[in-house]
Amino acid sequence: MSTATHDTQREAPAKPTTTVGKAADYLDQRTSIGVAVKEFARKVFPDHWSFMLGEIALFSFVVLIISGFFLTMFFEPSMALTRYEGEHPASMHGELMSVAFASTLDMSFEVRGGLLMRQIHHWSALIFMASIVVHMMRVFFTGAFRKPREINWIVGLLLMILGLAAGFTGYSLPDDVLSGNGLRITDGVVKSIPLLGSFLSYLIFGGEFPGHHIVPRLFTLHIFVVPGILLALIALHLFLMVLQKHTQYPGGGRTDTNVVGYPALPVYVAKMTGNFFLVFGVLALMGATMAINNVWNYGPYDPSPVSAGAQPDWYMLFLEGSLRLMPGQGTEWVIFGYTLSWNILIPAVVVPGLLFTFLFVYPFIEAKVTKDDREHHVLDRPRNRPARTGLGVAFLTAFIVLALAGSNDLIATHFGLSINAITWVFRILLFVGPVFAYSVTRRICLGLQRKDRELVLHGHESGRIVRFANGEYIEVHTPLDEQERWLRVNYDSPAPLEIAPKTDARGVKRKGYASDKRWQRLSRFFYEDRVEPVTPAEVAAAHSHGEHDQLGESDERPAVEAGAGTTSREH
Repeated sequence: MSTATHDTQREAPAKPTTTVGKAADYLDQRTSIGVAVKEFARKVFPDHWSFMLGEIALFSFVVLIISGFFLTMFFEPSMALTRYEGEHPASMHGELMSVAFASTLDMSFEVRGGLLMRQIHHWSALIFMASIVVHMMRVFFTGAFRKPREINWIVGLLLMILGLAAGFTGYSLPDDVLSGNGLRITDGVVKSIPLLGSFLSYLIFGGEFPGHHIVPRLFTLHIFVVPGILLALIALHLFLMVLQKHTQYPGGGRTDTNVVGYPALPVYVAKMTGNFFLVFGVLALMGATMAINNVWNYGPYDPSPVSAGAQPDWYMLFLEGSLRLMPGQGTEWVIFGYTLSWNILIPAVVVPGLLFTFLFVYPFIEAKVTKDDREHHVLDRPRNRPARTGLGVAFLTAFIVLALAGSNDLIATHFGLSINAITWVFRILLFVGPVFAYSVTRRICLGLQRKDRELVLHGHESGRIVRFANGEYIEVHTPLDEQERWLRVNYDSPAPLEIAPKTDARGVKRKGYASDKRWQRLSRFFYEDRVEPVTPAEVAAAHSHGEHDQLGESDERPAVEAGAGTTSREH
């Protein structure tokens, strides 16, 4: 009875008194959202500047949504013809153009803040794609795609592809000469697809190019379909990141079973808020001071004028370069009355397909050649994975060569060079450059690993020379501290795969041997040349110097006492 009385007299929790507190209490009692907020607030995130790259992409997307909402209210996605009667720009007055192009001019010159918003929107798109690409590079080179993050890697790649789609659909909306030429190239690429090309072109354009429906269709894709999928994938990407915990760079005390960092609240929420306003401010400054995509300089779309300098935005430039490098002579085959255009199909479909297929399948290939099914939460140092780092640099080299080839006309006009010579140079570089980049990068990584071994075994060179009483000279090395030593030795060095013999004990050929042999060859490509991390036994042997360890007990005391106390010496 006394216990029951005590329970009934227990004090109730204090009710919130502030407006915000009351609102939060009301919401928590009906949704239990406080549990999720509490869990997120306790979430620990590691601290490194490169983790901000993903945030820049996210915040650029937020700016894209805000500025895009403003632009949507003034843009008219119609290809109907009209005669422009606006006062500005004077060069366009009285010109026949599409309603889409006319509304773009009105938005730029008549709507207050319209040109600013257009330019902020365009710069945000460029920064959005740039930050995604750099973020994906960081993930690739550090091995952040390994188990359990393979799905998140695929989600990130899909986000990058959708970013390309969003940029292309938005870039084509003004219906100016530049975007119209891009759509014409797209029509040619679609028509090059065997059997289905012409039907797909009619489906996309609603008839023969350019038709009357492509701008409204691109508008729907640009403001509704692609952003909707992007939002869903971004939510999934962030959910998986929180669920699987964040990766962290190697260092003392950091393992695959913990996370060393700071809690989300208040540290990282404050950092993210400040980062958002920095990104927003920089994009606003760029939009206000850096002119971009001034469509009135190009004029409304007309298939006849095509001038030098007709380049798309940078993230589509590799596709333009691929098309420019492909030779035309002998690449169109007529088979049973049907023309097969290899000069378009290979550079615009096959080459991008190979590049993106490489990115999609790489995590699974690496896991296969190492038979690694462990969870990884500590990142690799790029030098410790020479083959992966070399392949990444080779991939980037091919991308850069294609992007430069997309500007071969500008290079020719600016430097007074032959465009044919430039094109041939880029054709050769496309095949030679990635191989050379892979080889050099791999050797550099192996060299850096050997340097790490030397530092762990012997320490840093101090530049000090010590002479002993017996006339012997030695160089004094400064030993590494525990944190630096841990960083340089705590990594795995996978060996090539070992497979079962070709035949079993009865001399019967083993099923699956051919497949195993192929995987073994691939694993040798990745891991045949490697540098093993230093073992504790090697450290102990390197730091043992016989009679020099007992300098204070004999007449071999150094003449220069500056060498005392060191743990590593080189003769």
